[in-house]
Amino acid sequence: MTPEVDRPEAASSGSTPAASRTPATPAVPAVDAPPETQDLAWRHRHLLDVDDLTRGELETVMGTADAMREVLARPIAKVPALRGTNVTILFYEASTRTRVSFEAAAKNLSCDVTNIAAASSSVSKGESLVDTVRTVEALGAHMLVMRHNVSGAPYLASEVFGGAVLNGGDGWHAHPSQALLDLFTLRSRLPGRSLEGRKIVILGDALHSRVARSNIWTLTAMGADLWICGPSTLLRGFEGWAARGAAGRRFTVTSDVDAAMRDADVVMALRIQKERMAGGLLPSLREYAARYGLTKERLRLAKPDCIVMHPGPMNEGVEIAADVAVDPRSVITAQVTNGVAVRMALLYLLAGARRAGGNA
Repeated sequence: MTPEVDRPEAASSGSTPAASRTPATPAVPAVDAPPETQDLAWRHRHLLDVDDLTRGELETVMGTADAMREVLARPIAKVPALRGTNVTILFYEASTRTRVSFEAAAKNLSCDVTNIAAASSSVSKGESLVDTVRTVEALGAHMLVMRHNVSGAPYLASEVFGGAVLNGGDGWHAHPSQALLDLFTLRSRLPGRSLEGRKIVILGDALHSRVARSNIWTLTAMGADLWICGPSTLLRGFEGWAARGAAGRRFTVTSDVDAAMRDADVVMALRIQKERMAGGLLPSLREYAARYGLTKERLRLAKPDCIVMHPGPMNEGVEIAADVAVDPRSVITAQVTNGVAVRMALLYLLAGARRAGGNA
């Protein structure tokens, strides 16, 4: 069923409250070996969102990504674990970080990779998504990494594709691999690798952000004190979600940037998505930058060692100042690097579930 993207709280139904989830400490897999040879605490054949992942499953992804980061540190950053697996990367939107990191991740696992840009495929001649997915499968794809401008499109693909579908971002709805790499980056930087009680601020265009929606699930599941901040026109729907505390997800929504920034452990600036922006939501980009842009002055309200994040691409001088983007506290480049390890982990886990006949 296609999710309702104009009401973020709608995505919260049917999930287990974070407080009732039991943390797990999974064994780090020996990722040089095929996934079906190991006892992995993972049974999902697809990754369409993070809203149904338990805290234990999030820990499994993190542990597997730790192992993949060790692979990337080797002189030859490649293992034969998924040799013979055909991965098709099908993107209906422009992308650099996500597309390239998925391709690098798949090749590091010895997959055979096919890249398809919708603009240069039969989609431009009117081919439907269902027909494209069936064609890709007929050509031998075992795994499909997909980005689409329509929310819910990967869900439709998963209904007709016999292999594993990994959502690389759909409309305003979800960006699961980005949320997981953000979580991985934070765990690697925070003392004790714990988010419990840490004040994390997501600042900016939450309304149009699939990154914000997916991060709400992962960060609250790991115990963070989450704040969503931006102009009221770009927070529509989030207030209701937060007020209801749906599925145990309790977070603060505010337009008071000073209150949000005060004593923050982490600040994640969101890109102003001009390509999705309807008329009248913002007076101007200049005014947005003046009132909500992440600057050195605003960062002084946060803790001295506050971590600065951005999912990219950045509009420097709008949602984040250029000097903040390269500040020693910034982990923006590390997010990109960690994306390869996390996406290797996801491909590895989903391949194992696919071969074992795992659940959707």
